[in-house]
Amino acid sequence: MEEIKVSRKYFSKLGWMFLLGTLIIYVAQLTSMYLIKAIRPEWMENPNISLLASVLPLYLIGMPLLIFLVKKVPAEQVEQHEMKRWQFAVAAIMCFGLVYISNIVGNIFTIIIGFLKGGAVQNVMANVATSVSIWFVLVYMVLIAPAMEEYVFRKLIVDRTVRYGQGVAVVMSGLMFGLFHGNLNQFVYAFVLGAFLAFLYVKTGKLKITIALHMMINFMGGVVSVLVIKMINLEKYQQIAVSGDMQALMEYVMENLTAFAVYGLYVLFVLGMIIAGGVLLIVFLAKKRFTFEKGEVVLPKGKRFYTVILNSGMIVYCLLWIAMIVYQLLL
Repeated sequence: MEEIKVSRKYFSKLGWMFLLGTLIIYVAQLTSMYLIKAIRPEWMENPNISLLASVLPLYLIGMPLLIFLVKKVPAEQVEQHEMKRWQFAVAAIMCFGLVYISNIVGNIFTIIIGFLKGGAVQNVMANVATSVSIWFVLVYMVLIAPAMEEYVFRKLIVDRTVRYGQGVAVVMSGLMFGLFHGNLNQFVYAFVLGAFLAFLYVKTGKLKITIALHMMINFMGGVVSVLVIKMINLEKYQQIAVSGDMQALMEYVMENLTAFAVYGLYVLFVLGMIIAGGVLLIVFLAKKRFTFEKGEVVLPKGKRFYTVILNSGMIVYCLLWIAMIVYQLLL
């Protein structure tokens, strides 16, 4: 019982540090936006400046302070192991497959919720990615965000929870990463992606592997998909399709044949990753390749959830982000 009490305090402290870091991030972002609105309100009408007002405080103030706070929680080094190139390729296919499959599941949930509430649920990141400069997306979503997020949500969390077992570390990393996105559209695939990358990190101890995979995922989702959709002008295509004018639809497709050919290749890539990644996942599960080693501290069955999640710090952290997700759903 004493071990469980000590462990609950440990996880609670980790939760409180992340919660405090989250609040600092929000204060920094809101202050930045308030100052811009007070000085140059017209700037906020520019999506690039609006996003910049959110991103700069996040990475220059919020994240560094969050890292400083979390480092106050004791950690231990994850043992390092080499990963061969073919293993990285297999991991990449599974990573893409898991993200695409979980993204479909997440979209189904949001569609159902949108139907029940009588209005579509806004996909925040999709709106951002399609409204700002593609170069901004490349620098922010493909280069900066993956490196910072992998350090915070993989290294910092896993290094501090792996002593309770690799399984605990993987779930904690995926859960806290998914919740941090603050909307249901991203939570499902972010949780799955975060857990899978955490699994790779606990098995290799190499953050560069998870950063590389995270960059690849964000590049395909934030850059390639956006460029492809813009090439075919998806909104115009949908308007013509809904009108039921098949002749106009065929003419539009023929006029933009190259763009639709590129779009077709992209769709084939997505389908290929779903099928290949799904098959690999089934094979790995059947062969029991996803194994988790016990940690120095073994939490008794029936007490793990109570110890890891049902403590003051983690409860408040989870409730804050759940409230944010619900708020976003109701907008």
